[in-house]
Amino acid sequence: MSTEPPDAVTPPHPEPADPRPRAYGAGRALVLVYGILALAATARSVYQLLTKPEEAPLAYWLSLVAAVIYVVATIALAHNGVRMRRIAWAAVLVELVGVLTVGLWSFLRPEDFPEATVWSHLGQGYGYVPLVLPFLGIAWLMRSDPARIARQ
Repeated sequence: MSTEPPDAVTPPHPEPADPRPRAYGAGRALVLVYGILALAATARSVYQLLTKPEEAPLAYWLSLVAAVIYVVATIALAHNGVRMRRIAWAAVLVELVGVLTVGLWSFLRPEDFPEATVWSHLGQGYGYVPLVLPFLGIAWLMRSDPARIARQ
């Protein structure tokens, strides 16, 4: 005798559980740091753009671009699929180019940055985490490459 109501629909074949192991340790820590930076950069840039957009529009918009890249990187690094790994690679490489470009630009032409961005002065306002993070992201993506691990 079934305890389910007669109108309950049960799938004929339940979905198999994902056999891939969960990521622990350094990978989770990296995703956590990316997530914190994504939240901080998003909150700061949105607040600045809403309250004083005319003071330093370039800096505030660059901070918003950085925030979006951090959000994308956070989500992509948290997943293990082929497509998400490609997105993670793209996000981390764009982040690296961004922090180096904006960082050097802010040193060479400080008048263009009356207010700091996430990436200005190579992430100085964030303890240089924005400078170090893409290198850690690249190292993690290289180390955790499923294709390389499968070949071993």
